[in-house]
Amino acid sequence: MLFNSFEFLLFLPIVFILYWHVFRKRKWQNLLIVIASYFFYGWWDWRFLFLIALTSLFSFGSGLLIEEYKRNKHISRLISAFNIIVNLSILGVFKYYNFFVENLDALFGQLGYHLDWGTMHIILPVGISFYTFQALSYTIDVYRGQIKPTKDIIEFFAYISFFPQLVAGPIERATRLLPQFQKERSFSYPKAVDGMRQMLWGFLKKLVIADNCAMIVNHYWEQYNSLSGLSLFILGVLFTFQIYCDFSGYSDIAIGCARLFGIDLMRNFNFPYFSRSIPEFWRRWHISLTTWFRDYIYFPLGGSRCDKWKIIRNVYIVWGISGLWHGANWTFVCWGLFHATLLAIYNIFGINTKYQHVAGYNKILPSLKEFMQISLTFFLAVIGWILFRSENITQSIDFLRCMVSNDFFNPHQLFGMKCLGMCVILILVEWLQRDKQHALQISGISLFKHKWVRWATYYILVIIIKSYTGVNQTFIYFQF
Repeated sequence: MLFNSFEFLLFLPIVFILYWHVFRKRKWQNLLIVIASYFFYGWWDWRFLFLIALTSLFSFGSGLLIEEYKRNKHISRLISAFNIIVNLSILGVFKYYNFFVENLDALFGQLGYHLDWGTMHIILPVGISFYTFQALSYTIDVYRGQIKPTKDIIEFFAYISFFPQLVAGPIERATRLLPQFQKERSFSYPKAVDGMRQMLWGFLKKLVIADNCAMIVNHYWEQYNSLSGLSLFILGVLFTFQIYCDFSGYSDIAIGCARLFGIDLMRNFNFPYFSRSIPEFWRRWHISLTTWFRDYIYFPLGGSRCDKWKIIRNVYIVWGISGLWHGANWTFVCWGLFHATLLAIYNIFGINTKYQHVAGYNKILPSLKEFMQISLTFFLAVIGWILFRSENITQSIDFLRCMVSNDFFNPHQLFGMKCLGMCVILILVEWLQRDKQHALQISGISLFKHKWVRWATYYILVIIIKSYTGVNQTFIYFQF
């Protein structure tokens, strides 16, 4: 079920009313969440429910067994490793089997051998990477002793399948989300209203900006050879805003929706396009995934507690895996290694990227230095997103080549101006709210502190959404 669907507009209020007015006790609310989440997920294909149930059962059982054999490190390590292998194997078969078979066949073909391994027609289950990583974090945290395993299978299933963040995150940790299902919850009107504001902003980003940008990007991308250099860069910029508004819009809707049920999800985006460096960008973009790789791969490899070259090695390993996590295509791997290279450059030259405050702190405009830093970081992000969007390595290289070798300007190729205008307005609003949790939050000295400003804004945003919604597009990160 999509957030931007008529079915969800019916589903959400029904679950909300049942949650607060019928199933008032914690255990019944958790059961309702599981039922509603499985209905929400099964709306795409009911067969996928067996996979998420299998992942949940293995992870739940492994937690109990690790606790039972916690005094025997060898056995508990084997149990943890077994569960990790099972979950990664499920993910690997559905997401990477054909990719590895095709590449191995090509490799051995170069050596004169033919592998008679057939590919399979596999439908990628929606959100499998997200809930698999969430399940893995539980097993690892139990093994590390950072959380006690739950003996309540319903609250554990609620943790894995909570429908607002099930298919595209944020990727929550058991240490943060599971305890919220273990305590009684009470309705908070201010929290619910703020959640609805965040959902409204998320719908605007997705339906108006991301979907309109997608129409232009999808139309012109296949004819990139004939476009001018400036047009190609504009195309890259439009995709840069498309993927941001698509994914952060989903996260806003998910976080806001969870607040309606008294659940706090972690922040997933912190206005990343105001970053002054690539390291800062990755502290602000898809925060739940970035911190997951940091805590479960980067730190165990040694993190930053080793010499500089090992740090760089660790960065390349993490970002190579991160690229592959995004999809079974070499373009994603190259995108990850591209950012690893940028991060390595910042590290080698010892450039300070740990800023105490947001850009333009206590100012209306950023300083000239900050503006130049933000512009450079944004440009590098655009180049990375071109790699990310390309169908294959050849196309990405050719796209970038055309961007610098084709005629710079062609007055007959001025497309996407309306979308660029929308993006500029988005950036202006988010800049004014850059120290908040989301663009419509009311706290401290806020643009939306006055009641008449708030209601005028709500009406305007609803009218904009109704009038300028683009052709319905599936959320980009559903494919991951």
